Amino acid sequence: MGVHARVSVTGTFLLHGAVFSSWYARLPAIQQRLELSPAELGFALFGAPAGLLVAMPVIAALVARKGSRFVVAAAPLYLGTVVLPALAIDMVTLLVALVLVGAASGVLDVAMNAQGIAVERASGGALFSSLHAAFSFGALAGAAVAVAAGAVAALPYLAMNAVVGAVLAAVLAPGLLDDRGNPDAPLFARPDRRLAALGMIAFCAVLAEGAVFDWSGVYLTTQTGTTTRLAPLGLAAFSLFMGVGRLGGDRAATSAGSSRTACGGALLAALGLGVTLVLATPAAAVTGFALMGLGLSVVFPLTLRAAALGSPGPAAPSLAAVSTVGYGGLLLGPPVIGVLADAAGLRAALGLACLLCAGAAALASRCLR
Repeated sequence: MGVHARVSVTGTFLLHGAVFSSWYARLPAIQQRLELSPAELGFALFGAPAGLLVAMPVIAALVARKGSRFVVAAAPLYLGTVVLPALAIDMVTLLVALVLVGAASGVLDVAMNAQGIAVERASGGALFSSLHAAFSFGALAGAAVAVAAGAVAALPYLAMNAVVGAVLAAVLAPGLLDDRGNPDAPLFARPDRRLAALGMIAFCAVLAEGAVFDWSGVYLTTQTGTTTRLAPLGLAAFSLFMGVGRLGGDRAATSAGSSRTACGGALLAALGLGVTLVLATPAAAVTGFALMGLGLSVVFPLTLRAAALGSPGPAAPSLAAVSTVGYGGLLLGPPVIGVLADAAGLRAALGLACLLCAGAAALASRCLR
């Protein structure tokens, strides 16, 4: 395997994370401009995972036949959609914008994960968790830039991100590994108990992770008194420690086993969010989000890796099957947490994520052995 393939796929994960957090970091400002309640924002956020879930199975079939390199090369299409949330004029148009963002994100997500598995197989070593570390550090960079550019309005800021990202994607694409497989390969993974269990672990982890992306900024501004400009610090701390944890995730899983590593991480995530919700101060919230990021760092990558490496055929259909169930957490999380926040307060609503982290720990202890 050439160095170019690893550099290119790592750069793709990094770029996806940066663009992903760039529009999430501007949600508090968009919410304030549109004067949306937590429930209305939660309903609008329903659009991103809905679009993602529709796109993923279709793209998995394309990747299985054409290869992930072919699909990753379409990354600029995703980058162009991130401007759309800033153009929204009400809840409905924000919902539509996020459906398109989610669908484009799903295309890149399946393709880059399949490319990552192909590069790992070609290298003969474990590196999949480190690729997800690149996504987390990209998300950190996106959040940090959002803080530094806090005075820039959402539309020009997101447009700048899209242009820079498209240029970088064009530079990275030629170095990706050509992983075209059997043209007669199955287009979809047959659902079984193993994939279902892995999907539920992914569901719990992704809903908890999505809760931080969706609500950390809102939580800091409404529950701890943090200013809007500093609201992305919770997401930045979460992303930083998630990236650090993923850098060591491959080594931890090799030495302690995937089951113990994922189980311990999910329990740490529950503890971190608990600290955030119980103490409800700016410093405690940022610290708790950091611990949560460290804990969740290994859960999703190890679950996807188990699905892909246990597949008898191409990795993409199994990756899409588990990811689709997992990203269902993004579909259900925003409206459920939004409605619960209106009824019982945001602190109580985010307690749901604590319970799901504990559930992921219990499943991982049995299903990732």
